[in-house]
Amino acid sequence: MSEDLEPLIERAKSARLQSVAPFSNFLVGAAVKTASGKVYTGCNVESASYGLTVCAERVAIWKALSEGERDFTDLVIVADTEQLTPPCGTCRQIIWEFAKHAKIVLANLRGQKEEVDIGHLLPKAFDARFLADTHHT
Repeated sequence: MSEDLEPLIERAKSARLQSVAPFSNFLVGAAVKTASGKVYTGCNVESASYGLTVCAERVAIWKALSEGERDFTDLVIVADTEQLTPPCGTCRQIIWEFAKHAKIVLANLRGQKEEVDIGHLLPKAFDARFLADTHHT
């Protein structure tokens, strides 16, 4: 794994500290880098209505999308866990749809990191191809 990802990992670590996680105390940070070199960060935000909680990686991707970005090169996700924490199923879907070509790196505060592939995390992914393939009667 290249050292040029270290600044992105640090940005995700900093974003993690902004998490709003009063129920789980599970703080997660993410940073997504665009082809133009811009970085957008995100943190998880919990709601008392648990289903409304939003993960760090979705926050980062949505912030970038809302600013007009569409081409992502790298995505880093950082949590303070013994084992590296992969994205949840919902985030895997969003990554597939909007950042499938990005290099995805999982990292923790202990210095561990691993590059993962979205095709491996979400095999046989659903996307717009299937919507275009519907037959109307």
